[in-house]
Amino acid sequence: MPSSNKDSNHHNKLQSGHHYEELAALFFEQNGYRILEQNWRHGKKEIDLIVTKDNLLVFVEVKSTSTSQFGHPSEKIDRQKIINITETARHYLLDNNIENYDLRFDVVTFIRGKLEHYPGAFEAID
Repeated sequence: MPSSNKDSNHHNKLQSGHHYEELAALFFEQNGYRILEQNWRHGKKEIDLIVTKDNLLVFVEVKSTSTSQFGHPSEKIDRQKIINITETARHYLLDNNIENYDLRFDVVTFIRGKLEHYPGAFEAID
């Protein structure tokens, strides 16, 4: 049975998302960070990238769009998304017994393929 356009669009979106996550990982590596995890999951929640440099541990959300017609990709990161990322980051820290690191939440966006990096884009929410 042929796949529907909806299935095809979902598949293309996933491929595009992974492509931009790879580009974001490359960006961090080129800037002296070490990639610890890509697409780290806890249950249904996920953190796109977890990177480290010196005593800094960074949780990264990657967003992309092919047009700015519907707003900046960072605007898709609402309060609930921040809560989910914060909760998932806590599980990562507990699961990996990580202590005594400075923590930061970054956002990397791509608009028509152009990377923008927002270090410390948001604070953890309980």
